[in-house]
Amino acid sequence: MKRFIASFMLLLLLMSVTACKVTKEREDAHQFKEEYEALNEKEKDGKAYRKLAIDKDNPFVYVTPDELVEKIKNKETFYVYFGSAYCPWCRSVIEKAIAVMKEKNIQQVYYIDIWDGDHKEILRDVYTLNDLNEKVLVQEGTKAYQEFLKSFDKVLGDYTLKNKEGETVFLSEKRILAPNFIYVKNGKGIRLTDGLSDRQSSSSDPLTQEILEDEEKLFQDFFK
Repeated sequence: MKRFIASFMLLLLLMSVTACKVTKEREDAHQFKEEYEALNEKEKDGKAYRKLAIDKDNPFVYVTPDELVEKIKNKETFYVYFGSAYCPWCRSVIEKAIAVMKEKNIQQVYYIDIWDGDHKEILRDVYTLNDLNEKVLVQEGTKAYQEFLKSFDKVLGDYTLKNKEGETVFLSEKRILAPNFIYVKNGKGIRLTDGLSDRQSSSSDPLTQEILEDEEKLFQDFFK
């Protein structure tokens, strides 16, 4: 009898934990939808944000940078998306990304917002160039960000800036960009996409059928 009661209590505990997890995922999905759609009627520097309709059943789960570091240290396997509702390039691909996630039955993608509500950096290193085209640190990234650079080093792109002549300068640094979707296996980044079509030269360009087809292929290849 005691064994039965113990088993029953354990079952109730597991059901409670599962219910809490499901509730959080639904709340996060709703929050993600609200944050991205809240900018539909707004402008930044005279440019209107791209209008979005985010699926209410999206798989995004909010995590803090420190929580993601713990998952990396625990050698977990997962998908993570670095972006922001304020990022115009992110808004160019997010609807297609969600559609492919749904088709591929991707249940969970961790989400880290790289900017705060004032469109300010809260995560990454920020550099500028001096008159000699030497890099100058303006803002140091968080400790969590340094962990991300080490764990995702093999898939991340280079940190580049434009000098006064419009030339690209490589800073000998890796950088997480927005959008960046990363597949992490056993704590190491092994696959990355930004989902962006080479046909899209500006974040405000209309999403033509050709651009959307390119996005589709990129996300199909990524979420394989």
